Amino acid sequence: MKHRSITGILFSLTPLTTMAATPFAGDELTVVQTQPARAVLDAATDAVIRVTFDRAVDPKTLGIETFHAFSRGGGSLVGPLTISRDGRTVSLDPVRDATPGEPVTVTIGHGLRGIDGSSLRSRGHQFRYWTQAGVGSLEFEIAQSITTRAYPGEDVIPYGGTATDLDGDGWIDLSIVNEATDDVRVFLNAGDATCRVDAFLQPTSAVGAVPSPSEPADFDLDGHADLCTANIAGDSVSVLLGNGDGTYRPAQTLETGDGARGITVLDLDGDGDLDIASSAYFSNNLRLLFNDGTGVFGDLTSLNPGINGEWSIQADDMDGDGLFDLVIGGQSQIRVLLASEAGGFTIHSTRPVSGRTWQLNLADLNGDGAVDVACVNSFANEGTIFLNDGDGGLLPGTIHETDPFPLASDLGDLDGDGDVDWITSSYNGDWFLFLNDGSGGFEFHASFDAPIAASCSLPVDMDRDGDLDLVFVDELDDSMIIMSNGGYDPPARPGDFDGNGTVDGADLGVMLASWGPCPAPCPPDLNGDGRVDGGDLGLLLVEWD
Repeated sequence: MKHRSITGILFSLTPLTTMAATPFAGDELTVVQTQPARAVLDAATDAVIRVTFDRAVDPKTLGIETFHAFSRGGGSLVGPLTISRDGRTVSLDPVRDATPGEPVTVTIGHGLRGIDGSSLRSRGHQFRYWTQAGVGSLEFEIAQSITTRAYPGEDVIPYGGTATDLDGDGWIDLSIVNEATDDVRVFLNAGDATCRVDAFLQPTSAVGAVPSPSEPADFDLDGHADLCTANIAGDSVSVLLGNGDGTYRPAQTLETGDGARGITVLDLDGDGDLDIASSAYFSNNLRLLFNDGTGVFGDLTSLNPGINGEWSIQADDMDGDGLFDLVIGGQSQIRVLLASEAGGFTIHSTRPVSGRTWQLNLADLNGDGAVDVACVNSFANEGTIFLNDGDGGLLPGTIHETDPFPLASDLGDLDGDGDVDWITSSYNGDWFLFLNDGSGGFEFHASFDAPIAASCSLPVDMDRDGDLDLVFVDELDDSMIIMSNGGYDPPARPGDFDGNGTVDGADLGVMLASWGPCPAPCPPDLNGDGRVDGGDLGLLLVEWD
């Protein structure tokens, strides 16, 4: 365990009661309850994360290296860590909210100790929950179509990307991974509640040859979102550490060999930092890359899951034991590997698929508290839903037809009804939206036309109105289409008294005409103190265009 100070992390403790019990030999500090609960889909975005143990924890061992959380859209959820009066419950109260409709991963490292000297098990503890998405009308309108090219005619091939707040301003930004230019291009959110993004930042971030799937994380635990990519032709994995302003530091690229195709993030060794698992298609193997705690990766091991042509991979707790397991999709099979408390993984469940599982996603699809699987099977022109039997086993799949050659499968509660919906992207077709009936049954709802090749979708709240919008990526058109869920309905801007979308001289005139005492309702009284004065003028100038 590496110890270092983390700027911005607050730490406070409430008094502890005295622990009289002495543990038996081999007795372990154990998680008995989490709040929010594992796999729930309706956690509040401002939820305090609480983990209760079977005994009091030692406050000297509690810190960001042993207890932290990361949200896919919001980034690192840093804030004060506190311990309950009886010493058993640790709480993390993030200083900023998670974003709606996203997974949040909580990681507890084995460096955490009980006040009686007991240790958390060597593989630590992880759990994931989802935040609640607001109700969406599903009346999508194009908010923006934007090229990923630096100049006309450039061949970019944006395969996909991630949607995460990179600069800490509360608006979700886009990191788009490009196979032809071997780079990541960052599009910062315009932050004006229109779903729009600005032109990508220059220079771009170079990664290995033909980068494909990617995952966000905070690898160095500095509170800034990082990124990793699997590089197909480069036979490698690249790690980009974020600077907190939308830019990344130069990539660390590690050779993994044999066609890196899939990538996922989890704590493989229980030390509290986040590691990487990647699939190596040509060797029918997985590559496990270990983080030294500072975001530097060195040790690499191989794991043979026993299926052919490993393509897609994701991690989550499939059997409810607090360890992240691996789900792998191959040429003709999908397989669950359960993490063992003693180390390593064991084969648990295998189901046949037709036509290569190009991508898969994990979430509770039927509301039973167990994590299920949604995948797309490229050469079969179909997707499959596999429900969990409750112990990590996959029940027989339900097949849904897609457009030809589906590449991407994505999940999000687009209608805000409390279950997760499904979007498929087809290289030789369009984007399909399937709505969940709440029991894991999916019905086709809508098709969205692709300019050339539907390659990826990102369900995410781009305009901060609470519901999930859609970012579509077309790899042959070298473009993104951002779809607003419900059309434009941005919140009123403070100081925009005439409602024209800008704060300018006309609004200043309205304020000056109301100068002095101004009883409510009085829009120019921006600070609500019953007067229009210099304080309100200052707030107006902050919003000035």
